[in-house]
Amino acid sequence: MKAAVCRAFGEKLTIEEIDLAPPRAGEVRVKLAACAICHSDILFADGAWGGTLPAVYGHEAAGIVEEVGAGVTHLRPGDHAVVTLIRSCGHCPACSRGAQVRCETIFPLDQKSPLTVRATGETLTHGLRTAAFAEQVVVEASQAVAIPYDIPLDGAALLACGVLTGAGAVLNTAGVRTGDSVVVIGTGGVGLNAVQGAALAGALPIVALDLSQAKREAALRFGATHTADPTSNDLPNFIRSVNHGRLVDWVFVTVGAKSAMEQATKLIGRGGAVVIVGMPPSGVTASYDPSWLAADEQRIIGSKMGSARVRVDIPLLVAAYQERRLKLDELITARYPLEQINEAIDAVKRGEALRNVIVFGA
Repeated sequence: MKAAVCRAFGEKLTIEEIDLAPPRAGEVRVKLAACAICHSDILFADGAWGGTLPAVYGHEAAGIVEEVGAGVTHLRPGDHAVVTLIRSCGHCPACSRGAQVRCETIFPLDQKSPLTVRATGETLTHGLRTAAFAEQVVVEASQAVAIPYDIPLDGAALLACGVLTGAGAVLNTAGVRTGDSVVVIGTGGVGLNAVQGAALAGALPIVALDLSQAKREAALRFGATHTADPTSNDLPNFIRSVNHGRLVDWVFVTVGAKSAMEQATKLIGRGGAVVIVGMPPSGVTASYDPSWLAADEQRIIGSKMGSARVRVDIPLLVAAYQERRLKLDELITARYPLEQINEAIDAVKRGEALRNVIVFGA
């Protein structure tokens, strides 16, 4: 099968013929229909977080189950499935508390990659525990969730990360309630889904901040009630003007920028919280005034993958899509074959896309 391989950080991916080991007990093989380009994949390929090369990245995917290993009961060949990077055992201390994204178990796939180069037998890193920039994947069974056959698989792929992370940060990590006030900093693929999550929760107002006018306009289509340029000197006063004279209850930072993380603490009111969703490169630090956090009983919270429980949350998001309360198709800017993955990545880097999607067999 073909895969896009990263052989040097910051260089173009190469399309190569690779072999994929069959699924072992507790694993599944999925023939992919689509894999979206997430900023995390780009940051890994650029070397922002280090890692072992050569590697196959990609983790926001959907396809059709081809084969299941021994002991897998919730999936069967022919099922349509969303494939995520969240791998959970269900019984470690974290999983027992419902925190599947913090699962502590070491799986066989963590120790031995199923990917090798066909011509040489060279082992390839199983990037982001998924390696979905490829025609097929083998993943731990907990990473795949069956979905209805009538859900388009290119849109369903977005449920694996962008939607799960953005909406989940609002609905799961923060538990935003009806009438809470929300600011979302950054309205790319994850940020727009934080906006959607806030709308689903009944938040009001929902203020979207982005440098790009086009992305601010997109945020209005996805549920934002107001937008603004985050570089505005009068931003706190603007927030007060649309929120009854108050700063907001929640600020979701969906970009990995130091400036956004520092700005966020200036936009929350008494009892408010900042939720850090975007992942900065290693070594980035941000500063804040802890006296204000203590005096106003404010909080800074991290959110990994929307604190998701994939077999609970993905069906709920699918239902919201079927009821037309959640947009998926509108998130896709363009579709590319695997051979054009570098063009798809470059468009994302230039800020031209909400989500670009690699489609297989196109």
